[in-house]
Amino acid sequence: MITSVLVANRGEIACRVFRTCGELGIRTVAVHSDADENALHARVADAAVRLPGAAPGETYLRGDLIVKAALSAGADAVHPGYGFLSENADFARAVLDAGLVWIGPPPEAIEAMASKTRAKKLMGIEPLREVTEADLPVLVKAAAGGGGRGMRVVRRIDDLHAELEGARAEATSAFGDGEVFVEPYVEGGRHVEVQILADAHGTVWALGTRDCSLQRRHQKVIEEAPAPGLSPALTEELHALAVRAARAVDYVGVGTVEFLVADGKAHFLEMNTRLQVEHPVTEAVFGIDLVALQIRVAEGARLENDPPRARGHAIEARLYAEDPARAWAPQTGILHRLAVPDGIRLDTGYTDGDPIGIHYDPMLAKAVAHAPTRAEALRKLSGALERATVHGPVTNRDLLVRSLRHEEFTAARMDTGFYERHLAAVTTSAPDPYAPLAAALADAHGRSRFGGGWRNLPSQPQTKRYLMAGTEHEVHYRHTREGLTAEGVRVVHADARLVVLEVDGVRRKFEVTRYADQVYVNTTALTALPRFPDPAAQQAPGSLLAPMPGTVVRVAEGLAVGAAVAAGEPLVWLEAMKMEHKISAPVSGTLSALHAAPGRQVEVGALLAVVQEEQPE
Repeated sequence: MITSVLVANRGEIACRVFRTCGELGIRTVAVHSDADENALHARVADAAVRLPGAAPGETYLRGDLIVKAALSAGADAVHPGYGFLSENADFARAVLDAGLVWIGPPPEAIEAMASKTRAKKLMGIEPLREVTEADLPVLVKAAAGGGGRGMRVVRRIDDLHAELEGARAEATSAFGDGEVFVEPYVEGGRHVEVQILADAHGTVWALGTRDCSLQRRHQKVIEEAPAPGLSPALTEELHALAVRAARAVDYVGVGTVEFLVADGKAHFLEMNTRLQVEHPVTEAVFGIDLVALQIRVAEGARLENDPPRARGHAIEARLYAEDPARAWAPQTGILHRLAVPDGIRLDTGYTDGDPIGIHYDPMLAKAVAHAPTRAEALRKLSGALERATVHGPVTNRDLLVRSLRHEEFTAARMDTGFYERHLAAVTTSAPDPYAPLAAALADAHGRSRFGGGWRNLPSQPQTKRYLMAGTEHEVHYRHTREGLTAEGVRVVHADARLVVLEVDGVRRKFEVTRYADQVYVNTTALTALPRFPDPAAQQAPGSLLAPMPGTVVRVAEGLAVGAAVAAGEPLVWLEAMKMEHKISAPVSGTLSALHAAPGRQVEVGALLAVVQEEQPE
């Protein structure tokens, strides 16, 4: 009987496992890096152990330290979560050799499926050995790991060598294993997966399907269960293939078998020998707790012969601290407030006031809606996200809302190329034109209530400037005997937190929240600008600025001051939040300064290089 569980992970998944452990009466132990000393998962656990020495990005990969932490804290079991060491057979063996219970599949099963090339061979599939024009497009993939790292789509044979090298470098950095392989790229395919659960007594459940087609950089953004629009025959085939994969390696525990579905056919991708990020949609539809079932199976319990019946539809959206309109650039800062309406499940590893740093994945939370039908679940989740309070770094919240309401998605006609086709449509927005005025009136209320501001004689209006969606807005208002006024609207009410405006006979409410110079008006984010801008803050034309904090991993080969570069040419690569980000030349010209060097850590806005634009003759 398990009495105390150490979670060899961090953030949202650690908090999620702790929640179930608490419900089962099991004590919890967290591990943390120095960067995570005050993280939510370290605060909510019954005990927490610091993992010393390693850099923040490597801390949770130190299996020896994690096993030592479990023993010193008196844990009798280890749950790996997802990512980090969750699919590392050597770590699983180390846990078992220490006399601890491993809440995961047998090491041999992990090993068999850890390499995508070996997994495909088990399913009778061989990777491409030589690539010709006839094979294009192809997908270069890392044999180890996941999360979209080490993956490249190649459409021109001349690009293959460079993409192979880039994938190897990224895979080595992310997983310590540079093996890559090439397979056909299925255009227009849907990413469909099957959740499995197996006990040690020969029972294997196939817990329905999930569609995870909406992805950026091969990482999932929106997932749902069941996968819509599949024929009963295809669903049965997917279940059978998933069970076959599990039985092929004598699987025990929770796992996921992933496929690409195109033209009514299923193409095996891989088997993930762990809990998936998107497991809550399966839990919602089947009315189960997969973490609780993981624990029971690890204790040797038997599953019923048949799984429970599925009911309704569930959709999950991943809220990321990133800017989709700027190449999905990750964002950092303080998460001042995160809340969703009642009726929505919110899994997160953050609480109000927590910092969002550069060392880990930028996912802030997962929002999950369950309803009797897909249409109702879509409406419920999109409406909740639209009304959610998200104060802090830029997020993909608006993209999620528009994606859930896009006609291609609502009609279940999406595929993995959704964002390649529709990114502009789901990131282009018309900011609320009255948000800056509402912010200014709320700010002005503090002074007007003490009697200052209004004049006996007409005077110039008060002026405020705000940055909204990258554009500067200037608004004007007056203090009068009757209170605050502005042209074109009637100010019905104004205080520091609520402004009510009547526009064309319609009353609108604006909730205003301020954190220093950051102002949130309903869901619109503004930055209050100083009255007199600092001219020294302007950068020289052609400057390459770091779009996010991170580490320079490499610069273009042979790049040096004096080199000729072309607009759009990749010059510098940054690593931030476990992803590589390419920084390209803003103009064509000559490199006049280069401040980036491999290994250098930079803050957002740091000057990486300067390109002096070529002048027309």
